[in-house]
Amino acid sequence: MKITVIGAGYVGLVTAACFAELGNHVLCAKKTEKNLENLKKGISPIFEPGLEEILQRNIDENRLHFTTNIKDAFNFSDVIFVCVGTPQSETGEADLSQVEEVSREVAQNMDGYKLIIEKSTVPVNTHNWIEKTIMRYRSDAVDFDVASNPEFLREGSAVMDFMNPDRIVVGVKSEKARSIFEELYKPLTEQGIQIIFVSPASAELIKHASNSFLAMKISYINMIGDLCEKVGVDIKSVAEGIGSDMRIGNQFFDAGIGYGGSCFPKDVKAFIKIGENHGLDFKLLKATEDINFKCRENFLEKIENILWINKNKNIVIWGLAFKANTDDIREAPSMDIIKRLSNKGANLKLYDPQASKNFQKYFPEAESITYFNDKYEAVKQADALIILTDWEEFKEADLKLVKDLMRIPIIIDGRNIYNKEDIKDFEYYGVGRNRFDRLEIS
Repeated sequence: MKITVIGAGYVGLVTAACFAELGNHVLCAKKTEKNLENLKKGISPIFEPGLEEILQRNIDENRLHFTTNIKDAFNFSDVIFVCVGTPQSETGEADLSQVEEVSREVAQNMDGYKLIIEKSTVPVNTHNWIEKTIMRYRSDAVDFDVASNPEFLREGSAVMDFMNPDRIVVGVKSEKARSIFEELYKPLTEQGIQIIFVSPASAELIKHASNSFLAMKISYINMIGDLCEKVGVDIKSVAEGIGSDMRIGNQFFDAGIGYGGSCFPKDVKAFIKIGENHGLDFKLLKATEDINFKCRENFLEKIENILWINKNKNIVIWGLAFKANTDDIREAPSMDIIKRLSNKGANLKLYDPQASKNFQKYFPEAESITYFNDKYEAVKQADALIILTDWEEFKEADLKLVKDLMRIPIIIDGRNIYNKEDIKDFEYYGVGRNRFDRLEIS
């Protein structure tokens, strides 16, 4: 099939590349020339495992192209995925100005039937606004459908999530639109992956409700972690005992310094606002936000209670990205934590496998902030090592070498990546881990 993808950000780029990988011919359109030449060469502006290889392969095989000519993009195919940004506005609502702009341009340029598909995360009933906009601006009575096909891509595993999804959620109104989706996703459904067909409004709601539930689950285990720390129990064993219940599960169930990134913080706020707009008070999600923010505050207090922070203290930070396998620092806990430590005069030595370049835009290298390209170089003569991201290379680090390089062997672990046997030679502090034990599951 021929497919048009509008937007070459995180969602748009992964969507375009993966649909091409499934054998389709894809034209991905972006508004500006920024990064366009690199994209045409298969060079990704974001770090996402496996993405650049797929880009290059499908460009070489002439299945994937990039353009800034929006009119050409609209008329390249009958299937148009809208993957533009829906940033958070000052009120907490999703800013839909880019969605409205694309809808207007579709109306003014379409030359025949189009299936316009929301891939961006949008409030429930946005599809109605898209329909109204197209009806208002179209020059001819050209037939079209609006559908919702929300993405459930985790940064750091987005390619795998697209190619091997738990399910595919599709919101349609017509049989024609449904048949197009069945053909579009045939390579995946033939592998046994299920398409859940619902109304467009239900699909829009499923996306916000799913992300908000996962954020709530993270805040829940962090709340339990606070209690564990007070009563002297290891949150690791408690989470294992709870998560082994199949009704609950162990995904998104690791205590730490809270969630960040471009999705959960924005989507929770937007969902709260959706509730307010319909006369509902989503107190549970407000508590989720409060707990998440408090996680950072609690961790900073922990650091300050453990260390005498001043300009003579060499504090090493491993991990700047909001999670492993990405260079994304949006809403990353590291932003708040490093800002506070820097304001208190700490001598900070920072390392991240991918996110340092993005981080330097907000925290340039200075007398009190130094960036390193090697994690072991960073810990030389360190008075403490603080871990803020659960990169695999940190879990596999040579801790004997780390101890030998440090001036004082203190680890403050915001992601609980180490077990008791790993850190027996360190003064170690985790989150919700005043005492180590293990709940044996029979």
